[in-house]
Amino acid sequence: MNPDQLQSALADLDSLGLRRTRRLLDGPQGVRVTLDGRDYLSFSSNDYLGLASHPDIAAAAIRAAGQVGVGAGAAHLLTGHHRLHHDLESELAAFVGLPSALLFSTGYMASLGVIPALLDRHGEVFEDRLNHASLVDAAVLSRARLTRYPHLDLEWLDRKLGESRARTKLIATDTVFSMDGDLAPLPELMALAEKHDAWLYLDDAHGFGVLGEKGQGALSRLPALGHRVIYLATLGKAAGVAGAFVAGNPDLVEWLVNRARTYVFTTAQPPLLAAAVSASLKLIAAEAWRRRRLAELVGQLKQGLTGLPWPLMASDTPIQPLLVGGNAEALRLADGLRARGILIPAIRPPTVPQGQARLRISLSAAHARADVDSLLAALRDLAPT
Repeated sequence: MNPDQLQSALADLDSLGLRRTRRLLDGPQGVRVTLDGRDYLSFSSNDYLGLASHPDIAAAAIRAAGQVGVGAGAAHLLTGHHRLHHDLESELAAFVGLPSALLFSTGYMASLGVIPALLDRHGEVFEDRLNHASLVDAAVLSRARLTRYPHLDLEWLDRKLGESRARTKLIATDTVFSMDGDLAPLPELMALAEKHDAWLYLDDAHGFGVLGEKGQGALSRLPALGHRVIYLATLGKAAGVAGAFVAGNPDLVEWLVNRARTYVFTTAQPPLLAAAVSASLKLIAAEAWRRRRLAELVGQLKQGLTGLPWPLMASDTPIQPLLVGGNAEALRLADGLRARGILIPAIRPPTVPQGQARLRISLSAAHARADVDSLLAALRDLAPT
């Protein structure tokens, strides 16, 4: 696309109801936010545990900034690998029950580093059709063959794995699918990885902190963790800070230190963020009431939506997608809620398939039951008569 074509292409996005715009946030992230100068009750963030503005985490970051400054100043393999980074990697590995962990700046950068470090044009990556875009882009970047299987169709996946003659095979999946909120069948996927001598790459961006008795994430659903598991979790959602980590066996992590280009060729994150994540881990483990609150709110929402024309998709996680269908109707509903002071994003293609536009309701442990009641009342007002 050349510069002269951009205006026409943007006009096409407008006509299809697909142009996105940014809104300006003032103040902290939370269930009540100020966007573009207006106050809203928000069901729009991935701050599932309500930790993004927790005073203990902020205090840890401030203390660290006073002790070590702000910028890391260099890549990890030069002089940017601070003791705070190193200690946090050990904490994260222990937290999820794997031997070693490696910090990355974002989850997107982690996937773009890991998959091309392990596969080349002689490999094959098998991905669920609803995987996050970062996993798809990482597979393309690796030059391996990319095979996408129908959502949760393990019979199809088993057959294709058996037919593959790739030198290296990797199964990649979201653990909690970000737009549907449902869960991948991890024990069955692990069995397929063992059967077909494949890596199992688990993107737990929306499970870490939420799933498990102490918030350990999706790995708590596996009876045993073998050497085939590559585990990714992000630290800007339930953990309330920023960044990501990959965990697995020590040889895997050592290989990534040397060959993951998004690790090798980028400046390390500010060490103060490592201190903030360390404080967050303590809260995640100790405050199980946050996960119990989420479960209660999910139940309240499901019960309250009975009888309305839009179905909730099958999810027991904080991601509760309200399936609307058409782009225009999803935008109408989101606009109507916004006029009532409630913020929920309308998710449209290409993020979701055509005809499956939805409102992605994100619950947080910081929400009160009265907040969910307010949302339900607004949706009843907006329902067609």
